[in-house]
Amino acid sequence: MIKKIKIKNPKQLNIVLGQSHFIKTVEDIYEALVASVPGIKFGLAFAEASGPRLIRTSGTDKSLEKLAAENILEIGAGHSFLIILKDSFPINIMSALKKVDEVVTIFCATANQVEVIVYETKQGRAVLGVVDGEGPKGIEKPAQVRERKEFLRKIGYKL
Repeated sequence: MIKKIKIKNPKQLNIVLGQSHFIKTVEDIYEALVASVPGIKFGLAFAEASGPRLIRTSGTDKSLEKLAAENILEIGAGHSFLIILKDSFPINIMSALKKVDEVVTIFCATANQVEVIVYETKQGRAVLGVVDGEGPKGIEKPAQVRERKEFLRKIGYKL
């Protein structure tokens, strides 16, 4: 059965949803994030797929940990993880996160509204994908290309 689960994110914080493969994920993602952004505020939740099958959490902000845990429990797919960031952005952590040995895939990294598409069998659940934000309204025109490039330079992401 296919289910649609909306990520609860009342403050439209940035999130990263992914899949991993080992209980060591929680500690290794924690270490990668705190090494990437000094003073980072985040909550992390990871769903075990075997053994006690618990939601494991960590982070630097207990309220974000709780929110991540509630969401990953609702998603209910083994080996899935959710990071909720405050006052930082996925671009600041993605390189380090992708280098974590246990990380298998990243489904999304966004502050948009997210719906997780989950398939449920007798064995458990799997994340099929995500709906990240809304669909496009058209193709950018030359003036919009210039605006985009100027904006990226203004905020320091391009020279």
